[in-house]
Amino acid sequence: MSDSQIEFTAADANERLDKQVQNILQDHSRTQIQTLIKDGAVTVDGHQVKPGIKLKGGEKIIISLPPEPSELRIEPEAIDLDILYDDEHIAVLNKPAGMVVHPAIGHDSGTLVHALLHHYPQIAAMSQDEQAEGRMGIVHRLDKETSGLMVIAKHLDALENLMVQFKDRMVDKTYIALLEREPDTATGRIDAPIGRDKNQRKRMAVRRDGKPAITEYEVIDNDFRDGQALTRIKLHTGRTHQIRVHMAFIRCPVVGDSVYGYRKQRLKMKRHFLHAAELSFDHPQTGEPMAFTSELDAGLQNILSKIK
Repeated sequence: MSDSQIEFTAADANERLDKQVQNILQDHSRTQIQTLIKDGAVTVDGHQVKPGIKLKGGEKIIISLPPEPSELRIEPEAIDLDILYDDEHIAVLNKPAGMVVHPAIGHDSGTLVHALLHHYPQIAAMSQDEQAEGRMGIVHRLDKETSGLMVIAKHLDALENLMVQFKDRMVDKTYIALLEREPDTATGRIDAPIGRDKNQRKRMAVRRDGKPAITEYEVIDNDFRDGQALTRIKLHTGRTHQIRVHMAFIRCPVVGDSVYGYRKQRLKMKRHFLHAAELSFDHPQTGEPMAFTSELDAGLQNILSKIK
């Protein structure tokens, strides 16, 4: 299999190459990005360059990534998890910010799947089942820097049931986000289709030919010194980066989001301020309604205190 390529046009002048590439390859560390550039896997207008060069804007950048292995052997890792609910069919947990959900190139250890294999070895059986699509218990995903609630399936029947619930929009998902500015209205509904950004394939964008995407929001606190707004956000669809794209679309990007938000962040954060706070679904075995909540962690609470 040949290498996969990502092609995009440099957006900003006077920004380092490695930083712009990291905006595209969000799951790669700065060190991994610099190694790719030094190894010639990243070219600027067809030339191999150094990681720290300053771009003028408008350059054609091509990233060549090695092919993913057809079968990735994933070993269990004894990583602590914050498990809120656990039975023979499912588990519900709080994913911490900074944890990648599924192994990929550059993330062959320390992911949620590695941890799940340690806690629930039986999910390994799903990796061999075509119906499970190699998911190994993962029903839905959260971005690396998004914290909060996830439901995990422990066997194929539970996985298929929950996947149908997500597809049929029977699952309620609510997030808490701190926005850089207050929206024009205290409540709102954003109905704007989302698809791949034509210029930067790792990014998403509002596009007429995208898939339907609906987000509702409600401002719950606007008493911050620099005009930020703490917002409750409800998803009616589950597009990649949906909240971050929709909030940026109405010019109210998520605080800490260096990809869709402000180029120069006003608050110094190692993550974006987005937390999956509420999750409701029907138990895949019993049909019983299940509802879970998760409070903001101490780090996010501290950010709110600092800007009051």
